[in-house]
Amino acid sequence: MTTPSLPRQLARTRRFTLGVPVQPEPSPDGTTVLFLRGRTGTDPLACLWALDTATGAERLVADPAALGADEGIAAYGTDATGTLAAFALAGALWLADTAVGTVRAVPVPGPPRDPRLDPTGRRIAYVLGGALRVVGVDGTDDRPLAEPEAEDVAYGLAEYVAAAEMYRDRGHWWSPDGTALLATRVDDRPLTRLFLADPSDPHHPPRAVRYPLAGAANAEVSLRLLGLDGTDTEVRWDRAAFEYLTAAGWDAHGPYAAVQSRDQRTVRTLAIGADGATRVLAERRDAHWIELLPGLPARTAGGALVDTADLGDTRHLTVDGEPVTPPGLQLRAVLGTDGEQVLFTASDEPTETHLWTYRPDTGPRRLSSGPGLHTGVRRGGTLVLTTRSPGHPGGRSTVLREGRPALPLASRAEPPVRTAAPELLRLGPRELRAALFLPAGHRPGDGPLPVLLDPYGGPALQKATTGGLWWDQVSQWFADQGFAVLVVDGRGTPGRGPRWDKTIYGDKAEPALGDQVEGLRAADRLRPGLLDLDRVGIRGWSYGGYLAALAVLRRPDVFHAASAGAAPTDWRFYDTHWQERFLGHPDEHPEHYDGGSLIAEAPKLSRPLLLVQGLADDNVHPAHTLRLSAALLAAGRPHEVLPLRATGHRPTDEAVVEHLLTHELHFLRRSLGLA
Repeated sequence: MTTPSLPRQLARTRRFTLGVPVQPEPSPDGTTVLFLRGRTGTDPLACLWALDTATGAERLVADPAALGADEGIAAYGTDATGTLAAFALAGALWLADTAVGTVRAVPVPGPPRDPRLDPTGRRIAYVLGGALRVVGVDGTDDRPLAEPEAEDVAYGLAEYVAAAEMYRDRGHWWSPDGTALLATRVDDRPLTRLFLADPSDPHHPPRAVRYPLAGAANAEVSLRLLGLDGTDTEVRWDRAAFEYLTAAGWDAHGPYAAVQSRDQRTVRTLAIGADGATRVLAERRDAHWIELLPGLPARTAGGALVDTADLGDTRHLTVDGEPVTPPGLQLRAVLGTDGEQVLFTASDEPTETHLWTYRPDTGPRRLSSGPGLHTGVRRGGTLVLTTRSPGHPGGRSTVLREGRPALPLASRAEPPVRTAAPELLRLGPRELRAALFLPAGHRPGDGPLPVLLDPYGGPALQKATTGGLWWDQVSQWFADQGFAVLVVDGRGTPGRGPRWDKTIYGDKAEPALGDQVEGLRAADRLRPGLLDLDRVGIRGWSYGGYLAALAVLRRPDVFHAASAGAAPTDWRFYDTHWQERFLGHPDEHPEHYDGGSLIAEAPKLSRPLLLVQGLADDNVHPAHTLRLSAALLAAGRPHEVLPLRATGHRPTDEAVVEHLLTHELHFLRRSLGLA
């Protein structure tokens, strides 16, 4: 069999995500671990499996192909015992008995969204057409608990900014006794209406998208307590002062929520009473913004509030308001509580993320070891530890039980055709974390190499890590085409603490670009004779695409060509929660938005620029690229535009994924004068 090229392998493995066990969930007694996984590294039909933690034997619970589906199971939810699992597939609702391996359809009147079993295993809540409904697990008593009063109103779902920016992808939560639900009501009518069209199919009408543009209205989000007895109680808080619902849930101590002010400088955690009244459990304030973290807030079995606090230059884990982690250990996420224990991830070195536990009697303790990005889930004394490291971009998962041998949670993912071999560096006075990729077989004295910077460089993502993630394979592939590829994580990228994060407040452009220039020059000083600074290209996607275009506009003395994919060219045309966090409200700080606009700088272009844009992108709307292209054309600045038909924010079509990298390579070679 012919070994595939890296671009082809990325396409057919969906960036090494197929065949990887995901969403592991130990049972309450720790004897079983449920998880999703395809049969091979190219099989998109993810099945539901169960692992016996005593023997290591796997058992197939639900097979989409056997259920007549041509898609995989995307997510599942269980009851409190872990015996029953519900999932949506091919427009139907399915219930699996994980103990005996039976699967049956639960009749519902239409395609369900986000089905959730109640903890007692008697009913399933789901969303259909904006209504939050419940049905018995035997298919009886299907009925709505709340129905939308108008178009663009929905119950039980997360609104756009919650799912995209707040780590809240849910909109309904069962009470522990299964008699009521806490549910969102989302009214999207105040949002701006945008349209996405497929110009290659003029017979197909445009698709309308409700989008919260920076400075404009947000969706109106409220909470309801919905009883199975028909009661409907509105949860009351000052929604004018706190319009963002960042988190919610229902545990043994009752329903709760976290709400945030529009300027994002205040977050309150609220306890919710049976009458809908709320009381403040905790309040956090910050002069710039409150950083939201996955899994927070939470409560222990005893009711202690688990949260975070930025003190000095450390993001601490707190329990009942007291920091319980040491200075220098940066909290990344809370993964759950088990009794009084808290499972979390944290970094004392930004290129690594480790799994930790906190107990009141012993304090924090690290559970993972060695380089990599470590995470996990624990329940019933069973821990599933997942580590991403070079050669394993999808991760390796191990099931650990005290007193028993470790068990692998087998991955069927394809190994990369070539393992990336970056050299991790610390560059310049800020000790910028960076990764340098060189061609296979490169030897000292082979002569200077043309340089390709391959950053993301923004506050959502690190690329210079020990995790061996798929983008490392892309950087290595470009290196093997004859480049020295440099990845630099500058100011604002995660993992370095709150002061580092907030150096970009008011300016998301200049600090990030300055750190790319400093990283390049520091790498040249560190490796004299290796880098050809007369032939420097830069590529990136999303914020990385913005940074690539910014580089050739502002610093043509350093950067000689750029490939910019899905670049947000006008900060006012991106969403409220993300942009206003860093730049403030555009009516109050127009200079923050004007100062970062690529469109205003279009007349400065003097270097080759390739703009790549998915025409179905509802995150970075195609208008971003089209407006920049129009401004460049009006200024008489030659450039290239590559539109991708029916493509969202991240290309998934195999042909597009496979050939896009080759297209970028040819553009960069031609633009830098390479054979």
